[in-house]
Amino acid sequence: MSNTSIKKNYLKKIKLLKKYNKFYYDKSKPLISDKEYDELKKDIFNIEKNNPNLISKESPALMVGFKPSKNFKKIKHSVPMLSLSNAFDEDDLKNFEKKIFNFLSLKANDEIEYSTEPKIDGISASLTYKNGILKRGLSRGNGLEGEEITENLKTINDIPKQISSKNFPSEIDIRGEVFITKNDFKKMEEKFANARNAASGSLRQKDPNETKKISLKFIAYTFGYIDNNKIRTQSEFLSNLKSWGFKTSEFNKIIKGIKNLSLHHRKFEEKRYNLEYDVDGLVYKVNNFDLQKRLGFVANAPRWAIAHKFSANSSISKILNIDIQVGRTGALTPVAKIEPVNIGGVLVSNATLHNEDEIIRKDIRIGDTVKIERAGDVIPHVISVDKNKRETKSKKYIFPNTCPSCGSKTVKDFNELTKKYDAVRRCLNENFQCEKIAMEGIKHFVSKEALNIDGFGKKIVEKFWELKIIKFPQDIFKLDFEKIKNIDGWGDLSVSNLKYAIEKSKKINLDRFIYSLGIRHIGQENAKLIAQHLKNSENFFNLSKNVDIENLLYIDGIGETQIKSIKKFFLNKINQNILKELKKNMKISVSTSIKQEGILKNKTFMFTGKLKEISRAEAKSLVEENSGKIISNVNKKLNYLVIGEKPTSKKIKTAKELNIKILTQKEWLNMLNLVS
Repeated sequence: MSNTSIKKNYLKKIKLLKKYNKFYYDKSKPLISDKEYDELKKDIFNIEKNNPNLISKESPALMVGFKPSKNFKKIKHSVPMLSLSNAFDEDDLKNFEKKIFNFLSLKANDEIEYSTEPKIDGISASLTYKNGILKRGLSRGNGLEGEEITENLKTINDIPKQISSKNFPSEIDIRGEVFITKNDFKKMEEKFANARNAASGSLRQKDPNETKKISLKFIAYTFGYIDNNKIRTQSEFLSNLKSWGFKTSEFNKIIKGIKNLSLHHRKFEEKRYNLEYDVDGLVYKVNNFDLQKRLGFVANAPRWAIAHKFSANSSISKILNIDIQVGRTGALTPVAKIEPVNIGGVLVSNATLHNEDEIIRKDIRIGDTVKIERAGDVIPHVISVDKNKRETKSKKYIFPNTCPSCGSKTVKDFNELTKKYDAVRRCLNENFQCEKIAMEGIKHFVSKEALNIDGFGKKIVEKFWELKIIKFPQDIFKLDFEKIKNIDGWGDLSVSNLKYAIEKSKKINLDRFIYSLGIRHIGQENAKLIAQHLKNSENFFNLSKNVDIENLLYIDGIGETQIKSIKKFFLNKINQNILKELKKNMKISVSTSIKQEGILKNKTFMFTGKLKEISRAEAKSLVEENSGKIISNVNKKLNYLVIGEKPTSKKIKTAKELNIKILTQKEWLNMLNLVS
């Protein structure tokens, strides 16, 4: 399919989704089933993954809810009603907690206390009380502003209209879920596709008297804005909700540790069908409000909460073969080729096996009968093996110790921190010495986060590679467009668009350029830090002479692992030639940051050494939240060097020579008024 066709198909699907959203949310009359709706969204996500340059502002990935209806007044939420990140298995939960531990700089033996509750499949609502009186009720809307449905919400018996409790805040937004029980839905199932749509349609009646006829329920679970909050935990807040006259879930529970959360999830999933209302998972929140505040938010979701969905659609199939795919960094990923099987309306023929250790742990073999599950992943994964159906002549799968692309030896890196070998096996050949790594490297080079060449997606890279049009990144700037015109699916317009996009990509910021090179361990954030430190592209290119690479250790956030990767990259002669050619064809500049107002305005900071009870990430976040700036090296522009345990002596020495103020962690926190 040509790029033009892909774009047309994508925009058509976006338009369809908008139409279905309007009928689903605005009119409560779904035109398609939930299954078909989910598949449409997944189709859109798949197109966006393979063609990131096409991503529209109206992508479902960028939307929290739906645009408020014109039938109701639109009002901005005092505190946004954000969505939650999803977890589908224990590994997702472990990753969720790992990020919390890293951000809060917790120790391995520390335990996080979580408040858990069922995720009711209903309609979110926010209730604003002032001096104990219900003043306003809003739907979620798009998360930033909702529909004013106060009178309709007042018809729900579970929602108190006036609260006289002494400890009730002078102003608070109580948030919860409006839903219909399974029994009540049976009385109206001819009018609506499911209970959720019935609740939505009932809430959005123009006449509140019509809403009143429906048996809507409300369960409260959190708050948005709250005046003078003295409540310390989610569990304490839930207790207060009960005392104020709100209904809360009878299944709310405090649980410590991921294993216990997973166990609770399995037990609850077994009884979900016996509940009087629909639930599609469990919600876990860090119980302590102080920790919630510290963790804050990322994108459109909180760091301190996650929705653990119930099992996705699964099916049984047979492994026909195991293919080994080679990624950009040389990582070898095993993929099971299975007998095609329909899972949730989608014909599945591939399933990821993750890595060599996973194959060994589950004893997965070619010919095995396995359970396959789709849980939000583009590629489904193998859950378990039915060893009772295993053939007697079955042999253990031996993971290859050579690269299937170039034949080079493969190894597992030894992690100095964990003192264990990585689970992932990698090809020893570097970058463009392995054909598969090279092709994946070019895909990365043209990706949205790198050069962002519109119309130059993964499929185009593969096609041009196959036709020997490109071999190295610099070949993109030397394309024979007359030759491309003769390729099936290409014409004057598509070639002209590609030519324009390539010309546009030649102007790039240094951080994006560094990221585009695909140096292992150098992601977007590290690329930004390096660019800020080096100040211009010439200094970066000079690293090829092995000049000043060690000085990158001055950068806060760059360690020995990153330095080794950079050295390895620049010592490679092929990479040196690539850089030489790219330098000729590209104009690389340094982006500037915008100053903001705040307590640390015009103040610059750098951290060295291990901080107590706070991670480096959280420390940086605190500086930036207060309008300060983190800089990457000790120079005259640095105002404060903050030292923790075992600081770098070279940084302290340089700071003293330049008369830079050196602060302890306590002194720095005092600047932020965070020391009691």
